[in-house]
Amino acid sequence: MKVALGQFAVAPEWTANLAQCVSLIDKAAAEGAKLLILPESIIAADMNDPRITVRTAQPLDGPFVTGLIDALAGKDLTIICCIATPAEPVLTHNCQIVLNAAGLVASYRKLHLYDAFNMKESNEYVPGTDLPPIVQVGDIRVGLMTCYDVRFPEVARSLALRGADLLTVPAAWVRGPGKEWHWEVMVTARALENTCYVAAVGECGPRNIGCSMMVDPLGVAVARTGSNPDLIFASVDLERIRTTRAALPVLANRRFKDPELDT
Repeated sequence: MKVALGQFAVAPEWTANLAQCVSLIDKAAAEGAKLLILPESIIAADMNDPRITVRTAQPLDGPFVTGLIDALAGKDLTIICCIATPAEPVLTHNCQIVLNAAGLVASYRKLHLYDAFNMKESNEYVPGTDLPPIVQVGDIRVGLMTCYDVRFPEVARSLALRGADLLTVPAAWVRGPGKEWHWEVMVTARALENTCYVAAVGECGPRNIGCSMMVDPLGVAVARTGSNPDLIFASVDLERIRTTRAALPVLANRRFKDPELDT
């Protein structure tokens, strides 16, 4: 299955970001992709306005999501991205959504909030309370993770043990000393230790690194881009997963219990 990874710089106006997403949808579909993955927090962003996420949050039936679904009409394409949705009383959920021409397929509220490196995502967001789902896209079973989740191996392992072939990681990975290296190591490790594909897509605005990449089950980056807006493509091959797991049966050889969510 052909997968598209579309990174862009998120603007403060949701209408501009919707137009950017529609353009990427059209380009991905024209290239024959069946899945398009977009970054985290794509409704609005502004480095000088820390509360923009709360002020611009929209429900799952709001105009931003409706606009994405309208753009998918007549296309055999699924998209995965993250938006901010309202949470009572004054905060938001960081919500990863899966959409196709029929509407909303699945959603996942980010488990691990980025309270690290002098940032505090919990000032704006409420954490999710459920494990991320797995969705079927064609022949591929896709597991959802969001940005900071990639630093927690248990999330990826849970998804792999539940049958995921591909893990998606929409992100807004903040710049800083060594942060590009952290991103590459974490994304690669999650693929290699679970012998599955990982597609990680980063926002590439002035604060974030971009650096979207697709890593295969042996930890090889089969597609990657830099810090500018871009649309790249890679394929998920079920036979590649099968042969990797036959040669490197780490899931079968493990001695630990399945990870469980601490509620």
